[in-house]
Amino acid sequence: MDLTAAAVVTGDEVPFPAEENCKSVPVSVSPSVNPTTENVIKANDSDFELAQKAASGNMAAFERIYERYHRRTYSLCLRMTNSATEAEDLTQEVFIQLFRKIGSFRGESAFSTWLHRMTINQVLMHFRRRGVQNEKTTEDGEMPEQIVKGTENYNRMPILDRIAIDKAISELPNGYRTVFVLHDVEGFEHEEIARMLGLSVGTSKSQLHKARLKLRGLLRKVTDAKEA
Repeated sequence: MDLTAAAVVTGDEVPFPAEENCKSVPVSVSPSVNPTTENVIKANDSDFELAQKAASGNMAAFERIYERYHRRTYSLCLRMTNSATEAEDLTQEVFIQLFRKIGSFRGESAFSTWLHRMTINQVLMHFRRRGVQNEKTTEDGEMPEQIVKGTENYNRMPILDRIAIDKAISELPNGYRTVFVLHDVEGFEHEEIARMLGLSVGTSKSQLHKARLKLRGLLRKVTDAKEA
């Protein structure tokens, strides 16, 4: 999908630059939308104000939202899929969905939270289409909570530690990685993960437990290699 060129929006066309070309591009506003004072883009516009303007047909507002959020959206997709190609495609799919649904944003939560949920849902739909399998377990297969040392506050970790963790996460099997990212990185509860993935709560807990064990082993190899 090539969305790098400027476009007049008609139907389902979505104007935003591809990941490799993140600079601002000129965007033509549909002639049916007359610029008004309310639609003028300001440097201090909030996400909610930009969303309202984009919903009314202001494509410069949508482009500004893209500039603010495409990198973190791509990073989340990459962390969950461990594939740059899939992450790029999913990032574009997310913004296509955002373009179609931005009028439904009411500002009841932070825009970043709303988009974050949309991104996760898009990745999970991708997994379902691709047929990612999750290991099954019995509902009574309770596993003890075993946090991998150093990963309790992932987003506050030093950058070098985060790089090591991200590399180890990328080596986890798909099912393990998905549950680990959703629970330990994104902060979802097992009940929420079970609903999103169509699993039992027991399966979610089991996969998280096994993901942590495997991650601990991967991190131990990194530590041993540094000390050798």
